[in-house]
Amino acid sequence: MSFEAAVHAQAIDLDKLTLQMCAEAGSGHPSSALSIGHLVTVLMFHSMRWSPEHPEYPTSDRLVLSEGHAVPAVYAAYARLGGVIVDRDGVRRPMTVDDAMNLRAADSPIEGHPNPAEGFPFFDAATGSLGQGLSVAAGLAEAARLDRIDRRIYCIVGDGEAREGQIAEAIDAIVERGLRNVLTIVNCNGYGQAGAVSPQQSPEKLKAKLEAAGMDVAVIDGHNPAQIIAAFDAFADRAAESSGAPMAVIARTVKGWGAPEALRGNWHGKPATGETLAAAIEELDQKAVDLTSSLASADHFEIRPPAEAPAPSASTGEAPTMSQAMRASDMDAVLAAGKLATRKAYGLALRELGRINPAIVALDADVSNSTFAETFAKDPQLASRFVECKIAEQHMVSAAVGLAAAGKIPFVSTFAKFVARAYDQIEMAILTGANLKVVGSHAGVTLAADGPSQMGLSDIAFFRSFTTVRDRRGNPAAYVLQPADAYAAYALTQTMAEYEGFCYMRTLRPDVEFLYSDDQVFNLGGFEVLSEGRDLLIAASGATVHEGNRVIEALDAEGVSATLVDLYSLPFDGDALLDLAAANNGYVVTLEDNYGASIGSAVADVFAESGDAFTLKQMHVRTFPKSARTAEESLRAAGLDVPFVTRQCLQLLEVGAV
Repeated sequence: MSFEAAVHAQAIDLDKLTLQMCAEAGSGHPSSALSIGHLVTVLMFHSMRWSPEHPEYPTSDRLVLSEGHAVPAVYAAYARLGGVIVDRDGVRRPMTVDDAMNLRAADSPIEGHPNPAEGFPFFDAATGSLGQGLSVAAGLAEAARLDRIDRRIYCIVGDGEAREGQIAEAIDAIVERGLRNVLTIVNCNGYGQAGAVSPQQSPEKLKAKLEAAGMDVAVIDGHNPAQIIAAFDAFADRAAESSGAPMAVIARTVKGWGAPEALRGNWHGKPATGETLAAAIEELDQKAVDLTSSLASADHFEIRPPAEAPAPSASTGEAPTMSQAMRASDMDAVLAAGKLATRKAYGLALRELGRINPAIVALDADVSNSTFAETFAKDPQLASRFVECKIAEQHMVSAAVGLAAAGKIPFVSTFAKFVARAYDQIEMAILTGANLKVVGSHAGVTLAADGPSQMGLSDIAFFRSFTTVRDRRGNPAAYVLQPADAYAAYALTQTMAEYEGFCYMRTLRPDVEFLYSDDQVFNLGGFEVLSEGRDLLIAASGATVHEGNRVIEALDAEGVSATLVDLYSLPFDGDALLDLAAANNGYVVTLEDNYGASIGSAVADVFAESGDAFTLKQMHVRTFPKSARTAEESLRAAGLDVPFVTRQCLQLLEVGAV
């Protein structure tokens, strides 16, 4: 019993520190943390193979705390072990109890919910928006399998959280893909925030659901060291096997374990202070007396170190140009015709990047034959690096975060409209600092026939908001890219792969004419001047660049000299655009085939901040679109066709001349 007593003693020590941390912070979720104290103790002090000095080491076992609000238990263990944290000035040092007492402070890396980007490298992803962690764990497991690393991934999920649909998506994926190196640990303490969990999330029902999904399930007392260790040892054996079902553990726990009187009922989301804190500490001290009488002075824990990391595979060579890639794919006739959809160019670029860079992986949500990620998937040498996530966009994005944490460069693709299903997951990825690339196909009203349920129209406004803030390196939190032709899409895919950070690219369904060549260079934050005039500046993106070209010709026939800018990147060089606007008498029209709050708003922000006088007309989709037979019909219905845009430009100049 001495080892079990040692687990109890350590768990109680962590529980007491957890209570003190939350009391000092004035907020937190101590009762949830106490419910996982024994699980965390066995994991971090015994079962996991990792190094407190190098927690992010490539072969280290990983803990994903999907139930992010219970994180004080992990912080307490980490402080006792002296795990490395990173100060805001970039200095790595062991975490101390004093650091733990700075929980939730503005200048502390000890965040209220897990976030590695703030200086806590033990974690791989920001969690706390419930339901996402198990997908992150699946992504880490996918990466370990690709790298042939014997790495085990542990994920603690709350019982109330288990109702989130993404949990079901992740379980399906883990079973389907045979990810035996992931252990799903459900913390069944019986309570959510407002009260008891639903009977549908009882240990019995959760066990039945997990077994029905195809998992082997162990039900344990989550405060019984012997049962915890036995379950984790069984998982270690299962992870090493080449067949068999993935494992899950249902851990029956008590919210506020060890202090039932002080933390009576559903004590959630508030610290114990004053007399309540003193009473809780007293109860835990008595627990220690009751459970650790057989503790021998020689008892101690010994963390097993991770295996030596294999040498990483390096990128080899350079990708061919788009013209070369097309000729190698027997697309000479298409190349000669001078038209190709940007989504198809994305697929070509992704395949060529995958061939030279082993870190590139691709994920899709059952639409790879539309996004053209299938170009990557169908290449025999790349197929193992393609993850078909089926119709589970939320899981797909969070799994990509796990892959990115393991050093991969994940490209995630689906329809731009369906990306909206994963906005929360994307925001958590950006907060994490994940090196993630998302590609939304079928963007804008030019999709036409399928109608608004399939059109990405509001996506760009969401992503554009992240271009207005800076990440911890001083870069934009996201870049939004809208290639107007295939050459731009091909080049920008390569640019995204080379950039360490989050990017979102929108691609088009219809074939569009070539505007550029292999020689054109596209940079994040740049734009391209396609024609120079003196009377009016037209700034367009994506499909509307082609409309802008035709508007330029129509205006020329009216004696108006206009400048056309392909504003393919958000953010962009505001000073350079201001200079162009000034050279065109301050008259500017923005064209975009989506709802507003996008490039028009970005241009307006630049003008407003300059303090100079400009006249801006934003043209975008202002009514709900419907199905149409052709892209031209959709643009006409949205008021973005050449005759209407030309009239608006002329009217703007007439008003300005009055």
